[in-house]
Amino acid sequence: MLQFLIRRGGGGDPRHGLRKGKARPRDSGIRSILPGGSVDCPNLEFEYGDADGHGAELAELYSYTEEPELSHNRRCFEEDFHTQVPGRRWLELDAAQQKAYVMRLLDGLEVVNRDKRLRVARAILYLAQGVFGDCDNEGDVLHWSRHNSFLLYQLGTFSAFLELLNMEIENSQACSSALRKPAISLADSTELRVLLSVMYLMVENIRVEQETDPPEWKTCRETFRMDLSFPVHTEEPFALLLFTMVTKFCSGHAPHFPMKKVLLLLWKVLLLTLGGFEALQAMKVRRREELGLPPLPEDSIQVVRGMRAASPPTYAIELMEQQQQQQQQQQQQQKRGHRSRRPLMKQDSLDIYNERDPFKNDEGGVDEEENDDVDSGIEGELDLMERDAIIPVMPAQRLPIERVSFPKGLPWAPKVRQKDIEHFLEASRNKFIGFTLGQDTETLIGLPRPIHESVKTLKQHKYVSISDVQIKNEEELEKCPMSLGEEEVQETPCEVLYRAMLYNLPQYMIALLKILLAAAPTSKAKTDSINILADVLPEEMPITVLQSMKLGIDVNRHKEIIVKSISALLLLLLKHFKLNHIYQFEYVSQHLVFANCIPLILKFFNQNIMSYITAKNSISVLDYPHCTVCDLPELTAESLEAGDNNQFCWRNLFSCINLLRILNKLTKWKHSRTMMLVVFKSAPILKRALKVKQAMMQLYVLKLLKIQTKYLGRQWRKSNMKTMSAIYQKVRHRMNDDWAYGNDIDARPWDFQAEECTLRANIEAFNSRRYDKPQDSEFAPVDNCLQSVLGQRLELPEDFHYSYELWLEREVFSQPIRWEELLHCQ
Repeated sequence: MLQFLIRRGGGGDPRHGLRKGKARPRDSGIRSILPGGSVDCPNLEFEYGDADGHGAELAELYSYTEEPELSHNRRCFEEDFHTQVPGRRWLELDAAQQKAYVMRLLDGLEVVNRDKRLRVARAILYLAQGVFGDCDNEGDVLHWSRHNSFLLYQLGTFSAFLELLNMEIENSQACSSALRKPAISLADSTELRVLLSVMYLMVENIRVEQETDPPEWKTCRETFRMDLSFPVHTEEPFALLLFTMVTKFCSGHAPHFPMKKVLLLLWKVLLLTLGGFEALQAMKVRRREELGLPPLPEDSIQVVRGMRAASPPTYAIELMEQQQQQQQQQQQQQKRGHRSRRPLMKQDSLDIYNERDPFKNDEGGVDEEENDDVDSGIEGELDLMERDAIIPVMPAQRLPIERVSFPKGLPWAPKVRQKDIEHFLEASRNKFIGFTLGQDTETLIGLPRPIHESVKTLKQHKYVSISDVQIKNEEELEKCPMSLGEEEVQETPCEVLYRAMLYNLPQYMIALLKILLAAAPTSKAKTDSINILADVLPEEMPITVLQSMKLGIDVNRHKEIIVKSISALLLLLLKHFKLNHIYQFEYVSQHLVFANCIPLILKFFNQNIMSYITAKNSISVLDYPHCTVCDLPELTAESLEAGDNNQFCWRNLFSCINLLRILNKLTKWKHSRTMMLVVFKSAPILKRALKVKQAMMQLYVLKLLKIQTKYLGRQWRKSNMKTMSAIYQKVRHRMNDDWAYGNDIDARPWDFQAEECTLRANIEAFNSRRYDKPQDSEFAPVDNCLQSVLGQRLELPEDFHYSYELWLEREVFSQPIRWEELLHCQ
């Protein structure tokens, strides 16, 4: 009955690979400009953060297919609890009695019988889920879930479940059984899902801080963070085990692994151990103080939160009238025999309908369809209506003049790099003196007074980043390894994680991108693609249309949660590695680029992005914890189709912003990667994303458009002046950056391959110097004193005295001594 599954909100079919042909936006043509469509988009009241609300994050752990297992967990707990503590409820026990019962449960995990062990694990899972059978409302469930999670951690439950998880990962019988099955379902991953669910609930409940938390909980949280960051008994952090599960799943050796739960747990472990975005900002401020750098000009988090989205686009009726008038003007021009010229245009605030191909001339008619496939490099098509619609001039009596209110000040303080000052002085000296002074930025003799003032202004806004200091230190260490000695590396959670990930990091990045590709709504049918639906498809396929609709919503929701977790953890890794050391960040970035991360993200955005952000792939009455304490109403096809009443889907908007931020991280100051954006014709794709009226998302889209503007040509800039104005208004200014004119010397296409090769050589030198420490170094000191060498005590093997005489006979007495050679040496 899978053919009845309904694809909604841009999601794919549950069967991996049902969608065929090019991936088109669903609301193409005239529907995209009708009232209620993507043009008339209201302001989205979205607040970006580390994660969604606590209840929403717990609800996304479970698929709707797993709902019957909630009551199964309750039965397992109550059967055991009523035999041990008859006539009592969990909420009525005091702290000592609760601890005693949990310790008894943990003893039950030591039994050999697999089924008995699973029943005990389910009872512990019911405790972590908040003993919902004894609760009256959702708030009580969440409260007891947090309380029990801290209790379970204090009694060593996490360590016990970590041992069980290692056993299940190494369970070859389960792997071979899953490999033999033609279709994998929920039943193949029961034990793993129970273990991962308990660990996720503990990590998420302990991670979330609340004002009412007692002091011992705060101490417990820090202890848990240290345990996950700096493992004592094992040589690798817990996050590395989860990364290993991801690669094992993608290699095909363990297709039954529940990937959604693994990725969610991995993301939350990184969030707990490394820290969220606000903790990262505090670490950045502290690091700048340690390095003696001036404080940051502003708090980027607060600036972005204070931004407002751009004004809404033109209404649909006006747009249709404008198109009709433009056609009439063109017909009149053709009758006069004049060459068809482009009329003046009145554009909306972000030029949403002016998506002409920047690589074509502008002499064709405006209604002519372009045969060129905009996205031939990333297997997708753009909406021709949105690319070619031109908005002509409207008569003054038809449309009132829109008053534009400019902000009082720009949101960002301008920045200038040391390199920018050097380039400015080099050009000025060549012009006025005729020679240059290299990197000297102090000597201004012979330059006119205006140049002096310009240099003074540039230095006032000079910004030295932590990365600049790290690169400079690395260059000095490479030049003078003996005199500077060994570098003191601070043992941070980020450093421990990078050292553990280093040698398999390319495989980790490729595996994450493979899963992201399989979960993207624009993915096409591929025979070799991985099956990410093993932990959502039931054993028995749906029989009725209603069941099929419910499973279809569940599958799309499942994919959206996977995209959310991967995008969040990749961004978290990039930002923390960049702060820890720039070359760690560059190493991860290069492998993401080599694994085609840039075209993958562009392919993700090559869809009707408003449809994706407003998708309603959720059934609120089935979400945890609502489904545990409320009577479930009868589901109908109409109620499933209607979805919830939310203005937008939080996780999808969160994913889109994360992917845009990752794309910015990969391409910033990298001209070779910026050229990839141009080659894949990303400008129309990115401009379509500007329809979403959310300031943070628009900011990162405009950043990506800004860096490639110099490559798009004069005609593109001329026909997209409103977009250029939005860039000036929202994106940070660089004093002498000619991004809008294409005069930057770095924009000229020299040898971009050399840029990547140089970066790769620097990364390899850094990794080799810091992490590959050979025993016999060429810089090791040599002892030339004969007496001290002969006086050294050598560590001989224990059995050496047994073969000592044989060694003397073979190595000393049987070897002839050639004294004449000793004389020749003198």
